[in-house]
Amino acid sequence: MSHTFLVAPTGSNVGLTTVCMGLVRACERLGLMVGFYQPIAQPGKGSRHDQSTDLVRGVTTLRPPDPLSADQVEALLSDDLLDELMDRVVARYQQAAQGVDVVIVEALWAAEQHIYASAVNQALARTLDADVVLVCAPAGRDQDQVVEDIAIAAGAYGNGSVAGVVLNMVDAGVAEAQRPPAPPSLVGAEPLALPRELWACRDALLAQGLPLVGAVPLRAGLLAPRVWDLARALGADIIFPGAMHERRVLDVAVCGRTVPGVLDAFRPGTLLIAASDRHDVLLAASLASLGGTRLAGILLTHGGDPDPRVMRLCRRALAQGLPLLRVKANSLQTALAVQAMDRRIPVDDPQRAEEAMNHVAGNIDPAWLQAAVGAPREPRVSPAAFRHQLIVRARQQHARIVLPEGDEPRTIAAAALCVERGIARCVLLAPPQRVRDVAADAGLHLPDALEILDPSDLVDRYVAPMVALRAHKGLTASAAQDQLRDTVILGTMMLQQGDVDGLVSGAVHTTANTIRPALQLVRTRPGCDLVSSCFFMLLPDQVLVFADCAVNPDPDAGQLADIALATADTAAAFGIEPRVAMISYATGSSARGTKVEKVSQATARQRRPDLEIDGPLQYDAAVVPSVGAAKAPGSVVAGRARVFIFPDLNTGNTTYKAVQRSAGVVSIGPVLQGLAKPVNDLSRGALVEDIIFTIALTGIQAQMPPA
Repeated sequence: MSHTFLVAPTGSNVGLTTVCMGLVRACERLGLMVGFYQPIAQPGKGSRHDQSTDLVRGVTTLRPPDPLSADQVEALLSDDLLDELMDRVVARYQQAAQGVDVVIVEALWAAEQHIYASAVNQALARTLDADVVLVCAPAGRDQDQVVEDIAIAAGAYGNGSVAGVVLNMVDAGVAEAQRPPAPPSLVGAEPLALPRELWACRDALLAQGLPLVGAVPLRAGLLAPRVWDLARALGADIIFPGAMHERRVLDVAVCGRTVPGVLDAFRPGTLLIAASDRHDVLLAASLASLGGTRLAGILLTHGGDPDPRVMRLCRRALAQGLPLLRVKANSLQTALAVQAMDRRIPVDDPQRAEEAMNHVAGNIDPAWLQAAVGAPREPRVSPAAFRHQLIVRARQQHARIVLPEGDEPRTIAAAALCVERGIARCVLLAPPQRVRDVAADAGLHLPDALEILDPSDLVDRYVAPMVALRAHKGLTASAAQDQLRDTVILGTMMLQQGDVDGLVSGAVHTTANTIRPALQLVRTRPGCDLVSSCFFMLLPDQVLVFADCAVNPDPDAGQLADIALATADTAAAFGIEPRVAMISYATGSSARGTKVEKVSQATARQRRPDLEIDGPLQYDAAVVPSVGAAKAPGSVVAGRARVFIFPDLNTGNTTYKAVQRSAGVVSIGPVLQGLAKPVNDLSRGALVEDIIFTIALTGIQAQMPPA
């Protein structure tokens, strides 16, 4: 039977939906199968649908049942039919609870149209036999008032019904204080690490039998709407859209003074509000944008049209993404309207919803959640759990990782975040001033602990060691010095000499540019003659491992067996159960041919008592239980495979890209196997998040014992 949490508010504007979604993500990180259900719809302004249900459907693979409409609920309650209402709730709840370990149920929050919210929430808790999680936003109130409000809300549910309290949108100055390192594991994790300023609040709540199980800091970026959201809310005319779907409004500045008086407001993420005849502001903002300052946009007031001649001068800035909007109201009215915007996450903004889920999940006590729910029915590694475990383990290792593409904006952003979050000690190879300029243009903060090394200062140090390594190939000191001007080669020599623990490259360079120096200088680990690659494929509900998809064009049977063993070890090292399927176009002896025979020989050669390996298997026989049972009866792998070994590079690379692109799957890799020290490649289309996870993975590899 599923464990149920009813997440209920202590008042209005507590961020109830965000906390519910964060609890969903926290459960996923523990490997739990989780469902979500909101029994009664609470439409947002101008929305015909329930925002919470639509958000969950948009960001996760869950498909929660539709909630009952407010009209239906009001009709039943007006006829004193609360029991019938609960019967309808239970019927839909059963859909959400089917086959899951835990269900997160979002309660009603009090609103003008929901005067019955408190009574309905209490009935929901009783009917669903749910543990109640109360959500409170302190909102500047003193501790005694906050504790009193929570105690009053808890009293309505009866003693023992409240499993925990989450403080949401806690003042960042309090909640972002020094925190202990992340716990070493998810199961049996340490209790929630609270900043000292909340200890008294925790103790006061505990004295009333109310454990504090989460404290979520207020993060301004998570409240930042896109320029598109602002235009939609204000009914603004879009003179030029620019990057309005990507740029977010972090701050607002009304330009009532001359340009020198408002220049300090020209910062990344700022929306400039100015009268439509303020051509000086329009020109200055365009120049700032061309200079690299990523303004959120410009909002012209009083409904006028900017002069066409001025618009022609601004067209380059507009073409590079600067949004330009117009409203009829005056500047003061417009500024007030912007401040009064509904800051809830729109259903069409999955990026912000995903970030909010992760932020809340990271501030929920995993030990409390594990103890409350228990072990999952069937242990699994979900994508959320896999990513979270990567970060937790990387923090423990805190490896020193060199990034040869040190002046590339995505790489700089990823390195800065890794340092701030304690994931790794990142080293950027690039002239320091160049890095600072790129960071300033992108609005990035460079933490003091981020190392930036000028390559020109390092070359001479590695000339002699490189000559010693490549003397048998006729490398001279002069040639080595020239080659070391390539930062990938320089970074590889830093790794070879033990000055760093790992290397990540590929945001700009090709895979060959990243791998070739590693093969020449780092070489393979003892007892391993083959370097291969694998990809972690983050499917919606599980993580699979594909190999070899990047290095070996046509391995023979022996090499294919080596790839299978190396990939099984890699999978196991990262928490993926190594059930290995050797993929072919035929299953078992259903067809003959040299390619099938190669896979069959490879399967026979690399059988190990500690591993479940089978082949040849077709892909459907490897992943679909019913197909596996029909085509390979008795196989311990068919229908249950987690690791897939493809017969050649053509098949492996084509399959991974087809799955990645057609199914919208996130892939991490290629992860290189067999090198003496870890080197990993990036896709040239990698996002900042992709680079962060690759850095984390590389740091973990650096501490793995040789196979």
